[in-house]
Parts: sequence; C-alpha cells; structure tokens
Amino acid sequence: MSYNVQPLRTQQEINDFLFCLRRNKNADRDVFLFLIGINSGLRMSDIVKLKKQDLISSKNPRIVEKKTGKTRILYLSSLQDLILEYTKDLAPEDYLFPSTKGGHVEVNTVYQMFQKVAKLLGRDDIGTHTLRKTFGYHYYKKTKDVATLMEIFGHSSEKITKRYIGINEDEISETLLNFRLGF
Repeated sequence: MSYNVQPLRTQQEINDFLFCLRRNKNADRDVFLFLIGINSGLRMSDIVKLKKQDLISSKNPRIVEKKTGKTRILYLSSLQDLILEYTKDLAPEDYLFPSTKGGHVEVNTVYQMFQKVAKLLGRDDIGTHTLRKTFGYHYYKKTKDVATLMEIFGHSSEKITKRYIGINEDEISETLLNFRLGF
C-alpha cells in the first residue's frame, strides 16, 4: 500500500473533518490544532511543539522549523480572535497542544487521531501532512501564486510544489479548457 496523503480540497471536506474532531474527548485542542495547521502550512512536528508565547509574541510571530532549521514567519492575523480565545487561560510557556500524559501531544498521536477521522469519512488518504497540503492547495487555488507557495514550503521547484499539493491533470486540464492564443 502506498502512502498517498491528499489535501482536503473542498470546504465540505474541511467541514466534515471538523465535525468529526468536535466529537473528540479533547475537541477544543484538536480543532484548534487543525485550524492552525490548515491556516499556516506548518509541518505537524512544528505545530505540536508550539507554546502560547510562540503565537502571541507578535502580530507575525517567527518560529524555527524543526526539519529545515529555517526561521519561518507565521501570518495568522486572520486567526487572532481564535488564538486569543483559545490561549486566554494558558501561561506563556504552556504548550498549545498538551498531551494528557504531560508535555505536548506527539505527531504519532495526531496521526492516529486523523486515522480515526479518515475511517469515519471513508478515506484512506489522510495523514498529518493533510493539513499542510490543504493549506497549500487552497492557497494555490486562491492566488495561483506557486512562487510564493514554494517559498512558504521551502521547495526547490514549482513541479515539486504542485505535485505536493495535488494539482493533478484534471485541474491542469480544467485551467487550459478555454485557453487559446493567436485566434
């Protein structure tokens, strides 16, 4: 079996995912994690270790990505109300996504949670990268700005970025349907 993680391509798919997460024991945490993920494009390994102070330190906070070691600016101004509400009772050094065992929730725990949601939704293409890919997919569909998305993701080519976010042949074909030059 191949590991074929896909983005959530429609608002309905996002809503269905949220519907399932809202029924979890730690629904507030899990929904907030999901929303941070689909609105930031961060890898799950960077999301799970976020602390309150990481998000409230400035309007556009910076984090150092675990995988690349690069500093990344987070543009989360559209989520400020949600962030303030979620973090209001947390100390600055508290993890945003605490584990019931102490520390922060682990990436594998999130993966297992997402697998339960995937099963409920009848999907076999959901993983922790689904959030990152969902961000990229919708960013690209809205802006068609693959160059900026490449920069956000740290990819070296447009081809890699488009393949990563699942811009497939059907979508490419759709964009070329009425494209004509020289007529």
